[in-house]
This record gives sequence, structure tokens and C-alpha cells, in this order.
Amino acid sequence: MSNKIRIATDSTAGLTDEEIKKYHIAIVPLSVVIDGTTYVERETISNDEFYQKMKNAKNLPKTSQPPLGKFLDTFNQLGKDGSSVISINIYSKLSGTYKTAQNAANLSSTDVTVVDSKTTDRALAFQVLEACHLASQGADVKTIVNHVKYVQDHTELFMGVLNLKNLVKGGRLNAVAGMITSLLNIKIVLSLKNGHFKILSKGRGEKSIRNFFNKKIFPKMKSTPHIQKIGISYVGETKLDDEVKNKIQEIIPNSHVLMRETVPIIATHAGIGAFALMYYNCPDK
Repeated sequence: MSNKIRIATDSTAGLTDEEIKKYHIAIVPLSVVIDGTTYVERETISNDEFYQKMKNAKNLPKTSQPPLGKFLDTFNQLGKDGSSVISINIYSKLSGTYKTAQNAANLSSTDVTVVDSKTTDRALAFQVLEACHLASQGADVKTIVNHVKYVQDHTELFMGVLNLKNLVKGGRLNAVAGMITSLLNIKIVLSLKNGHFKILSKGRGEKSIRNFFNKKIFPKMKSTPHIQKIGISYVGETKLDDEVKNKIQEIIPNSHVLMRETVPIIATHAGIGAFALMYYNCPDK
């Protein structure tokens, strides 16, 4: 990794430990409170541990963005050797993390550029990893930021939600719509593209999600050239995530699909059984 530009992100990025180590990525953690106890992502609780605790929690966990001081300390430390920093963070409408990073950048003695990823999880990781790759090749800040935005434009995120309770309680879904759909045992498919959420499908039971993926998403993937990276994140046990992975490997031979338990912050709002399919295509490569 070049010492000219360092890459930072927050703990919602769906990065593996190996990726973080390889590129020396700085991670600023968010926190989650479960029945009065505060846990720090990647530091005091793992993804698997969180799932078990959430399943047994008396109340819906609460999430908390990093304190300004954490970002400030991170930026100052990264810039000690004269390096510039690019911080790529969770979508600003999902968390105040991006705004806090901006405030810290304004206070830091380091030259920091903060980017709103307009997404999260593995889709955020796509942007971070591309930025790291360019930085390691000696690219400048402008080139890296422009490419990160290119990745945003060419990334798809589709999320299957089996239980709307967490989305409703967490304020991520209209309460009235949530009440109606929960009564009808409705399952939904959401998309997040360039900062815009859209409900693509509503139906009863897991079959409705399966049908939507089979009729809409898999054909779309099959006809999309130059898919570079594919990730599936999930909350707890569900057959659907395995089915999605198997189908992708059927329609896109030799593809590598990274499957992982999602981070606590995302799991809190998505609810048990939820999963997301994310992929990045790069037609210019």
C-alpha cells in the first residue's frame, strides 16, 4: 500500500480480515446496544455472536455511529507520515457516520477526503477495495474518488427481508405499511442503487422472494457482462442465501461468491433471515 494515500472506512463495510490486513485499511467502528450493554463492531463482538445475542434480546438493539474523536484520532494517525486519507463511509441516509467523518476531516491536520458510498455492507467494500487497489498503484486522490463513484454507478444491491419488524421499529420502513405487511406475512425485496431505496416485490412467504429472484434478478445478472465481484450477506439461518449462491454459480460459471454473516449494525435493521445480494460490474475493464 502506498504511503501517499491511505484508505479508511467504517465497520459496516463487508470486508474480510484478510482484505483489511492486505491493504492496511483503517476501520472506524460503530456500536450496538443490546439490552443495555454496548458492543463495538469488530472489537468486542463478532458477527456470529451478535446474531445469537439479537435472537435472545428482550428489546430491539440500538445502533450508534462512531464518536467524532474516533474519526479524528484515526485521520490524524494515518496522516502522521504525510499521507492523505480517503474515507469511504456508509450511506448518509442510513447513518450519521458520514457527517461525523466530514466534521472530523475538517478538524484534522491530515488532508482527508470523505466519500458518501450511498450504500453499505459488501457493496461498500467494493468501493473500498477498488480505492485500495488504485492507491497501491500510486493513483492520486481525484482519480481514486472518481473511480469510487464509477463503482457506485455499476453496483447492484438486492435485499430480501423476511421479517419487517426490525425495519419498522428502526424507522427504516413506513410504520403503517409495516403493520399491514406483517399481518399478511408479506416478504419484500428491496433495492439500493445510488442512494435510492425501492421496494421491488411484495408477496406472501419465502416463495415470493424466490420467484422474484428467478424471474428478474438472475436473468439480469446473466445478461450483465463483466461482473467483477459478487457478495451475499445474511442474518442467521435461511435457505434462500444458499439457493441464491448456487444459482449464481450455475448461470455465471467460475464466479466467486463471497458469503458472510452481515455486520451487527446492518443485522439490527434487516432482521433475522434477511439477506442481500450485491455485485459490481465493470464494462470498461
